[in-house]
Amino acid sequence: MPKKTFATRIENKHGGGVPDVHVIWQGIPFWVELKVSSGNRIKLTSNQIAWNAAYWARGGLNYILVKDPSTKGLLLFDGCDGSKALDTGIKSDCCSRYSSFGELFVDLRPRMFIRLSESCGFQPSLAASGAESAY
Repeated sequence: MPKKTFATRIENKHGGGVPDVHVIWQGIPFWVELKVSSGNRIKLTSNQIAWNAAYWARGGLNYILVKDPSTKGLLLFDGCDGSKALDTGIKSDCCSRYSSFGELFVDLRPRMFIRLSESCGFQPSLAASGAESAY
């Protein structure tokens, strides 16, 4: 994890679709659902898809992070794309692909800023955030 990151693993035994990890990275909070693919398949429950879609629709920052054991690659889906992840699996064209966590985090911060700008008008400064040296 990058510097200035605080992550909490959520043990959710009752279901409900709440993602696995809540993260605050340099003041920006977001949720991450963690998955490991099996072949092409990404197993998501209807509750996970619904929670992620509803949170995203209300302006939240949430993602589905999938590890592909066959390539050791990482796939990142926006929270609104859970049903696409379920339907198309790791062959999906609606995700971003990364070869390492470092690569993912370099791309994630600007991506979160764009999302915040679109969903609630938040206009952070990339230069002021230290994003260029965040990892």
